[in-house]
Amino acid sequence: MKCYLQTKDYSVSREEFELRHDENLDMLVTFPQPEDVEKYYESEDYISHTDAKKSLTEKAYQIVKSKNLQHKLRIINRHASTKKSILDVGAGTGDFLNYAKRNSWQISGVEPNEKARKKAAEKGVFLNAGIGELKDRTFDVITLFHVLEHLPNLNHQIFSLNNLLNPGGVLIIAVPNFKSFDAAYYKEHWAAFDVPRHLWHFSQTSISKLFTKHSLYVNKTYPMIFDAFYVSLLSEKYKHKRQGYFAAFCIGLWSNIKAWSSGEYSSLIYVIKRTKQ
Repeated sequence: MKCYLQTKDYSVSREEFELRHDENLDMLVTFPQPEDVEKYYESEDYISHTDAKKSLTEKAYQIVKSKNLQHKLRIINRHASTKKSILDVGAGTGDFLNYAKRNSWQISGVEPNEKARKKAAEKGVFLNAGIGELKDRTFDVITLFHVLEHLPNLNHQIFSLNNLLNPGGVLIIAVPNFKSFDAAYYKEHWAAFDVPRHLWHFSQTSISKLFTKHSLYVNKTYPMIFDAFYVSLLSEKYKHKRQGYFAAFCIGLWSNIKAWSSGEYSSLIYVIKRTKQ
């Protein structure tokens, strides 16, 4: 695989990494992939493991997260053939599952980070540390919101997820899209590369090819409009070492406008089902 670009971990270690292009899948791969990846999550700045609202960036993240809860559940309700049990993998501090519970779903979740699990428990959402703890359970809906890019052994993970689905079940996957305008604009400073926590960087082609191998197909895609603004805000900080709010708004807006015709939004939600017989 050829080097697509070089970038670095802007939020924790400042170490440099390559993004290598898998031409067959049209996917970028972080190189090298650390054996002890957990140490790269050990930071107060890793916001998805906290409910912090101190800085303006943290406040923006929490606002975006709140807006996305409604958007996500609307998509799930639209595509779930049976509206009963839901598993959220990488559940963070439990906000989505808490929202789903209030809307009559039977909830289960997986979150490997102990600190995040404790915060979820404070909200009455009790999470498993790993998929192995689910034993022989299956679910009508499985969601991974900005999680697939973190998981090692990608094909094995997709195989495991498929086995957890009930007949007629649906996978809802949200991931950043390195084909978006904001990714092309910020290049190595694009915050959604987030190396080395993000091991994989997907295009729409790669998602389709990866899941087709497991007799799963992309039924529908939806944009995550707010992500372009939030990612651009972080990217401005990485590129210019300051909070360029106006510039981030302009780049995020232009990215969404261009994606209106190209379909290449900053992040996309994929609705994935088993191949029709």
